[in-house]
Amino acid sequence: MPKRKADATKASSADIKTPAKRARASSPAGDNAGQSTPDVHNAITPQTGEKRGRGRPRKNPEAATPKAVNDGAKRGRGRPKKVLTEAEAAAAAAKAATSSAGPKKGRGRPRKEPGTETPSATPKKKDGRGRPRKSLPANDEPSIFDAKADPDEETTTGPIPNHATGRSYWLMKAEPESRLEKGVDVKFSIDDLAAAKEPEPWDGVRNAVARNLMRDMKKGDYALFYHSNCKTPGVVGAMEIVQEHSTDESAFDPKHPYYDPKSKRDDPKWSVVHVEFRRKFNKQVTLHDLKANAEPGKPLKNLQTIKQSRLSVSSVTPAQWRFILELAGEDPDADLNAPGTEKDTDAEKESDEESNAEK
Repeated sequence: MPKRKADATKASSADIKTPAKRARASSPAGDNAGQSTPDVHNAITPQTGEKRGRGRPRKNPEAATPKAVNDGAKRGRGRPKKVLTEAEAAAAAAKAATSSAGPKKGRGRPRKEPGTETPSATPKKKDGRGRPRKSLPANDEPSIFDAKADPDEETTTGPIPNHATGRSYWLMKAEPESRLEKGVDVKFSIDDLAAAKEPEPWDGVRNAVARNLMRDMKKGDYALFYHSNCKTPGVVGAMEIVQEHSTDESAFDPKHPYYDPKSKRDDPKWSVVHVEFRRKFNKQVTLHDLKANAEPGKPLKNLQTIKQSRLSVSSVTPAQWRFILELAGEDPDADLNAPGTEKDTDAEKESDEESNAEK
């Protein structure tokens, strides 16, 4: 008769030698009769006489090596204390007695005793970072920071009058070739100025910087006439400011090419000065000539018309004026108003030829 599954399982489990079964197997047969099966987990450990528990066995306290007891002073961490001899101890005691006799020296800044102030020495200037502080002038004396870094460098942002004559110098641009703006020809050359019978208003300036420079102009100032927006731009002559700034009426005319609706008569935005022809140069000083002499270290290095080429009006220093006239082959010391110094214009030459032909 085949064994049932339960019986087969019991038979196979009997062959497994677990600790509990081995303990039961090792116990006498008589002891097991009428008694319950002993608890394996409560078995007595023969080495220590303690109950054996689960997990890691307890360390045998009897097998542990006892620590040595140090009867001396407890040793701390760090540097060991120095043992002083009798002589060194006596010297240390004497030093402590001497130091305790005087005032105790504390840490940090010493206290300031009243009535014992001494004049402090001039503090050493600390080298700080960044831009040095600007010193204020004392007793209305000029500060050293008001001086220019380069004594030979002249600024061209405003009028610099000639100290001998009190006259300032300028450069003013106009277009010598025909160009229509709103159906109006804006051409104006040095010959057109020479042919004018009355002082010519320099109108149409619509740049605030150029306008402000025109407002700085004084009667008697000289200006270089500059041909711009043409094949060969450059300085071609000289003129004089004969009337100081006034309202630019062309800004109110809707038909004018430079009409400005924002300019009102009660609050005009733009100004003009009136000029007269003085001289046409035999040699034109071209833009290339000006740029060639505007390099660092050369006489025109700070010429405003080179630095701000879009300005139609710019300032010129006395030294720059002289140099440009020398480039044009003119005498910079000659008076432009003196008789016989003006050059013949094309219109004057034509009239002279016509008069000679009639004769």
